Amino acid sequence: MPEVIFNGAAGRIEGRYHQSKQPNAPIALVLHPYPPHGGTMNNKIVYAIYRSFIDRGFSALRFNFRGVGRSEGVFGDGEGELSDAASALDWLQSFNPNVNSYWVAGFSFGAWIAMQLLMRRPELAGFISVSPPADRYDFNFLAPCPVSGQIIQGNQDKTVSHTSVGNLVTKLRNQRGIKIDYEVIDGADHFYKDQLPILCRHIDNYLETNTSHLSRPIAV
Repeated sequence: MPEVIFNGAAGRIEGRYHQSKQPNAPIALVLHPYPPHGGTMNNKIVYAIYRSFIDRGFSALRFNFRGVGRSEGVFGDGEGELSDAASALDWLQSFNPNVNSYWVAGFSFGAWIAMQLLMRRPELAGFISVSPPADRYDFNFLAPCPVSGQIIQGNQDKTVSHTSVGNLVTKLRNQRGIKIDYEVIDGADHFYKDQLPILCRHIDNYLETNTSHLSRPIAV
């Protein structure tokens, strides 16, 4: 996976980018969990989401938020990380000027940032949100949520309340025109220990159903 460096508001941002062999393939941006607790783009769940998009023929980018790895700057308490995500999307668009389908995905803190990015960037056509921290952050900005997507949660998660995520899903499903595929993984904790294959299967199935008109699996 080629390393890339692009500019953000706090300085250089380090990422890993896969360019699809399919011309003008759809693009996915994948965001990592909470930096102060060790979240990086190399988190196993972030990498699994990234690979799922690639296996569906997408071009995909994962990157380190400011202050993580070789990315410059310091933790921005969410606001800075949202700026980083916007810079990453800008870079993807400059590198792929003829693409018209973009998705965003994130795990935990990264899911919160991803959902905020949805509200600011109308070119985003779908999302995958794994363990969105609905009991730690306010998701009321999703009013209305601009696009449909998938939310995945473990029912043994001690970090993010299963109930809070279910309540978020209910609110989103009550919005006109929004379809939320909600998958609850029985026995899964916040880090999906021993449940990662099930998580990947849910993501793969969702992408197969909802992106078949955009992409097809190809050899990478």
